[in-house]
Amino acid sequence: MDPIYLFDLVAQQRSALSTRQSLVAQNIANANTPGYKTLDIAPTGAPFATALDSVAQRMTVTDPKHMSVGAIAAARPTPTKPGEGWETTHSGNSVSIEHEMMKAGDIRGAFTLDTNIMKSFHGMWLMSLKG
Repeated sequence: MDPIYLFDLVAQQRSALSTRQSLVAQNIANANTPGYKTLDIAPTGAPFATALDSVAQRMTVTDPKHMSVGAIAAARPTPTKPGEGWETTHSGNSVSIEHEMMKAGDIRGAFTLDTNIMKSFHGMWLMSLKG
């Protein structure tokens, strides 16, 4: 397995999040522009998600009372397709302010996650240097 460089991952993640945030802001600014189509980049291409998906992690059942992996997978809801359930107005504009605000909240949460991961890593790094 290749080494994972945390600082590079965070820089890539923040770059993608900044781009996505500017597109969401552009969508909101053009909410009343006739014929405007929403723009977005795929959030699934995030470096953290890619790095985490590449590592094989399996749950181990060490006690008969533990939940099995199949039970957890069956309990998960199925995701909806992006843009499903959002209207296009008569002017051809496909911007939904509610949907854009939800995306902005997701972006804020991802920025917070990045910051907390770096804060924890920095704390561990300082503790290891202090001895």
